[in-house]
Amino acid sequence: MKKILPKSIERLSEVLSSLPGIGPKTANRLTFYLLSRNDDDLKKYGAAFSELKDNLTTCSTCFIVAESDPCEICRDKDRVQNKIAVVEETLDVLALEKARFDGRYHVLGGQISPINNVGVGDLKISELLKRLETGDINEIILATDPSLEGEATALYIDEQVQQLIKDGKIDEVSVTRLARGLPVGGDLEYADELTLSRALEGRRSYGSQK
Repeated sequence: MKKILPKSIERLSEVLSSLPGIGPKTANRLTFYLLSRNDDDLKKYGAAFSELKDNLTTCSTCFIVAESDPCEICRDKDRVQNKIAVVEETLDVLALEKARFDGRYHVLGGQISPINNVGVGDLKISELLKRLETGDINEIILATDPSLEGEATALYIDEQVQQLIKDGKIDEVSVTRLARGLPVGGDLEYADELTLSRALEGRRSYGSQK
């Protein structure tokens, strides 16, 4: 089939279609939308892409993507210091912030998923356990996605925490899980504020603490 679109349009459509959730048709629509914008707008878009990683770092405490280390949340003394929400990605932090969560965070960097070759060692689980050993935390809220992988990740973390308690390495720590207000198979970042607020309020003991 003879190609009728200019190479520059095809190239941009291919790049856009490589992004998560964007298929070829959506990529083409976005490309032609950008084509309709003026040069100043295109320069702004281009600058936003090229400068995306400038001045970014990862907080060495909670592993949120931030502009400083420690991040703004970890530096905030007004937050509840002894309560941590364990999430998969930084986007999940944004969702919980909208729900007015007042504690601190720990970003795992994903979920245990053998099918995607993601194991325990690929996540920030050992770093979480080290934070517990400081003795400054008395509640962990497991806020991983309500999917099979998210549940497996939460269960593994709970087992590790209970083992630390059993071995006498840490004092008793409450391990809770977000209540079932979240859709099974859904992503935390897409949940609405009311659903997340109710899930936080209705959290319960998890795993071996039931």
